[in-house]
Amino acid sequence: DTWTLFHSFAFDFSVWEIWGALAYGGKLVVVPKAVAQSPLDFYELACREKVTVLNQTPSAFAGFIEADAQLRGTLSLRAVVFGGEKLKPASLLPWTARHGDEAIALVNMYGITETTVHVTYRRLRQADLEGACSLIGPQLSHLTLYILDGATMQPAPLGVAGELFVGGSGVARG
Repeated sequence: DTWTLFHSFAFDFSVWEIWGALAYGGKLVVVPKAVAQSPLDFYELACREKVTVLNQTPSAFAGFIEADAQLRGTLSLRAVVFGGEKLKPASLLPWTARHGDEAIALVNMYGITETTVHVTYRRLRQADLEGACSLIGPQLSHLTLYILDGATMQPAPLGVAGELFVGGSGVARG
């Protein structure tokens, strides 16, 4: 696989970009800041370097979708992984209208800095994009999720809003 280091190494999302590629024998393309700031230039880089896994914040991917519609290049993507901010599912409808939801996996990964990036995983399908909710999926296997009442710190009953707490080996100390 070929991944991009699109985000600053000071942003926790870069951990996923760097080690997602290098830990599994992939190629890592370091994206110059000027290219990362230009959706058209970044799109051309993704085509030229035959990027297969793209990690994007939803707002950055919005520019990529626009560049794709304008340039219509040849992409090698097999997966786009979202993180770093809340995904608005309907924002991906222009993408799936052009590419569908099968050949290029769209993956929503929810996470917080204290867990070194991601805690949940959901492969998105067309039906997910037509709803109002941003579906985050189940926890990764090394983590446990709890929905607690913020005031009592007790488990919230089914159907009652609460706060999401994360436990397990991926959580930072303190």
